[in-house]
Amino acid sequence: MRIAIVGCGNMGMAFAKSFLQYNLVSTENLLLIEKSTDRSASLNQEKAGVVVDTIGPRIGEVDLIILSVKPQDFNSVHEALRDVIQPNQMVLSIMAGIPIGQIQDKLNHKLVVRAMPNTPAMLGMGITGFTAAKEVGMTNLRRVENLINATGRSIFLEDEAMLDAVTALSGSGPAYFYYVVKAMVDAGRQMGFDDAVSALLVKQTMLGAYHLINTADKSLDDLIKAVASKGGTTEAALRAFEQGDLANTLVTGIKAAQQRATELSQG
Repeated sequence: MRIAIVGCGNMGMAFAKSFLQYNLVSTENLLLIEKSTDRSASLNQEKAGVVVDTIGPRIGEVDLIILSVKPQDFNSVHEALRDVIQPNQMVLSIMAGIPIGQIQDKLNHKLVVRAMPNTPAMLGMGITGFTAAKEVGMTNLRRVENLINATGRSIFLEDEAMLDAVTALSGSGPAYFYYVVKAMVDAGRQMGFDDAVSALLVKQTMLGAYHLINTADKSLDDLIKAVASKGGTTEAALRAFEQGDLANTLVTGIKAAQQRATELSQG
C-alpha cells in the first residue's frame, strides 16, 4: 500500500510510525507532506518516509491520503489537493470538527472516511471512532479500519454526528484523566509527600486500577464497594465527592465538550 500523510504533527506521525512498525507500508511508499522546514529536517533524519514540503502530483500516485493538518489549515491545502487527487483514492481525515460533506465538497471527491483518534495512539494504545461516506465500499472501509487499528482499537459509527460524542469522551478524555491525576498528586503534596513520591503513588495506583477494570469480573460499582468499607477512609472521600457533586460536574464538562464539537462541525 502507498500512503500520503498531509500534516506530520504528533497525530499524523503516530499513524505513520504505527504503519511502519507493523509493516503495513514501507518507508519508500510513505509520502510525508510537511511545510515546516525544521520538522521536515527532523523527519528526514529519522528516515520516517519520503518527505516533501508541498502538495504535488506524487500524491496522485498513492492509495490513501491521510489529512492530519489542523482544522483551521484545511482551507490552505484543499485547493492544491483537489488539483491532484484521483477518483479512486481513499481519503482518511483525522481533522477535528470538519464533517465528511464539507471535505467532499472542498476536494470534489467522494471517498472520504472521517476518524477521531486520541493521543494514546502515539503509543499504539489509542481508541478511534470512525465513520465513512456512503460511497465508500466495504473493501476500502476494511482496509482503512486495519490501518487505524495499528494505533490501538477502533469503533465504527453509522451516524457521523456521534463523532462529536467520541471527541468529547475519548478524544478529549486523556485530558480529563490527567486532570484527576494532577489533583490527586496535588493532594499528596498537601499531605506532606514530595512531588516524586506523590506522583509514583498516584500513577501506580491508576495503572493497577485500570488493569483491575479490564480483568476483574465485577462492575465499576462493585469495584468501588470493594475498596470503600463501611465507615472507612474511602467512604469519607466518596461522601465528600458526592457533596461536591463531582460526578455530575464531570458529566456536565464532557457534555460541554460534545456541544463545542458540534458547534465546530457546523462552522
